[in-house]
Amino acid sequence: MSSQDAYAQAGVDIDAQDTALREVGRMVRGTFTPGVLSELGSFGGLFRPDIQGMTEPVLVSSADGVGTKLMVARMARDYSTVGYDLVNHCVNDILVQGAVPLFFLDYVGCGVLDPDAVVQLVSGVTRACRENGCALLGGETAEMPGFYDDGDYELVGFIVGMADRSRLIDGSRVEAGDVLLGLPSAGLHTNGYSLARRVFFDVLGLGLDDPIPGDSRTVGQHLLDPHLSYLPPLKPLLQHSGLHALAHITGGGLTDNVPRVLPEGLQARIDTAAWEVPAVFRAIGEHGKVGTAEMYRVFNMGIGMVVIAGAEEAGEIQGQLDTALAGGVVVLGEIEEGDGGVVYPRLGEAG
Repeated sequence: MSSQDAYAQAGVDIDAQDTALREVGRMVRGTFTPGVLSELGSFGGLFRPDIQGMTEPVLVSSADGVGTKLMVARMARDYSTVGYDLVNHCVNDILVQGAVPLFFLDYVGCGVLDPDAVVQLVSGVTRACRENGCALLGGETAEMPGFYDDGDYELVGFIVGMADRSRLIDGSRVEAGDVLLGLPSAGLHTNGYSLARRVFFDVLGLGLDDPIPGDSRTVGQHLLDPHLSYLPPLKPLLQHSGLHALAHITGGGLTDNVPRVLPEGLQARIDTAAWEVPAVFRAIGEHGKVGTAEMYRVFNMGIGMVVIAGAEEAGEIQGQLDTALAGGVVVLGEIEEGDGGVVYPRLGEAG
């Protein structure tokens, strides 16, 4: 018995990994930008950023996963979208500080490697990298039987971007009277899936092909809606003097994420009647008997990014965003003096 046969009997199939990696390599090369200096298979990825025009370049990095949305992908036997979600989530996380992505690295962990599933996972990563102008510089595929169950996959991403220090967006310019603009989400994005799965599958007993209550689209369609990247509409505005802060609305919802960019002594007043909460959130809240305060702290409620703009420039910024997004940008409220947090006057609740 060869050592490779012994490894296969222990649960790790090197041949299956090689099959997947050949196709993955072709997709990864399609994301390469001029800054990539290394080839696939190197022990480390090499990248030379273009710093022309910058006085003090700063690297901005983030890491994240897609959580239990992977369980929905497994149920649907479709892993082609979660990698897309992952990249866009990470892009948004560094975008709020004014950074544009340079490169991305991914980690795929599993119990038993299915080459087709791995190719699907990475295909979503490469598609989003291409759309965001971000090179997939490297990654890791780990087959660990006994640690992950058969059929389980873990997907994690690491992003590095760059901004000029003098142009970083840190919320320090936010002041009372600033306007909150909301950019629409595409459903849950990548947060709140444990609760959403419990409501749809356990409480309501629905399957992926069943429509959600109050809507014609199915559970599977709603739960696999992509996490949007806000880089295309916001990149042209990153140097706008009226752009004071950005908040990516992920886990923690509006309630916990907007205060992350507010200076001390200020709070956000949000009018929940300014936009129509999508059907998927209404169904979760009603049928899961989830309180309103918790809904706004778990889910994005239809708002994926909040732009805080100076009062005088807010109209211009909203107009540019409306043009880029073909409408849908809403005025959520304003910044006011207060003890921090988010106030929802129509709900009678403060976050």
